[in-house]
Amino acid sequence: MIELKNLTKKYDEFTAVDNLTLTIETGGFFGLLGPNGAGKSTTIGMLSTLYLPTKGEILIDGERLTRKNTALKRKISVVTQEYSMRQDMTIEEIMEYQGRLYFVPKKVIKEKSQELLEFCGLINYRRRTVRKLSGGMKRKLMVCRALLTEPDILLLDEPTAGMDALARRQMWNLLKKLNRNNLTILLTTHYMEEAEILCDRVGLMYGGKLEEVDTPKAMIDRLGAYAVDQVTEEEMRSCFFPRKEDAIRFLSGLSGDAGLRSTTLEDVFLEKVGKHLANQ
Repeated sequence: MIELKNLTKKYDEFTAVDNLTLTIETGGFFGLLGPNGAGKSTTIGMLSTLYLPTKGEILIDGERLTRKNTALKRKISVVTQEYSMRQDMTIEEIMEYQGRLYFVPKKVIKEKSQELLEFCGLINYRRRTVRKLSGGMKRKLMVCRALLTEPDILLLDEPTAGMDALARRQMWNLLKKLNRNNLTILLTTHYMEEAEILCDRVGLMYGGKLEEVDTPKAMIDRLGAYAVDQVTEEEMRSCFFPRKEDAIRFLSGLSGDAGLRSTTLEDVFLEKVGKHLANQ
């Protein structure tokens, strides 16, 4: 279990994360959603001990996380936004190097690398250098590398950024399989569809604050499960309804370009967080 208690990170007068309190159950798949500058990556940075909190604490299974607590830190692996691998090394060499960094026995490195590369669909490319991998394959390799130490918690900071649609879907399938094996995952993403498909719970962040936490379905149901989009000369406006009959009745009274659809998590995000952005 991950517990964030009043977690705060300040840089001089700027507050990047503001009094964040959150619990993620063991085996959960939690999505942290928000625009650029919301505090998502800073939260991941504190969970990976890259950044130290200004205030508050992080507990992993009831134990306080610090930089000195190496045993606890080994339970956590992180996949960053940036590609942090040498371009001239092969996939096999990347995995071996990671294992040696963490003093994993050579035999275990070989066995675990084989297992992970097969699991992630990279085994046939194991002798290919990083510079010759596609963006999606590089992301998969970063996940493999993070899993080599058999962590209990995987932190993913926008893992599908820059991927094409096919590579993104492949990554989603991989993450679903990992979570089914009881790996606790914390994901930050700009893709609302990604969070809606993958996460059992999500949190909306803006300005360092956690605005709302719930399941994607509960958030959507609160807004209204059905949306009517109306396009005018000035804008596209959406209205939300809990029942399909109500949405159809409203739609029948409109003229011009309008349509009925199911509400998405993106609608929730735009309604909750978009209002802040519109007021800037």
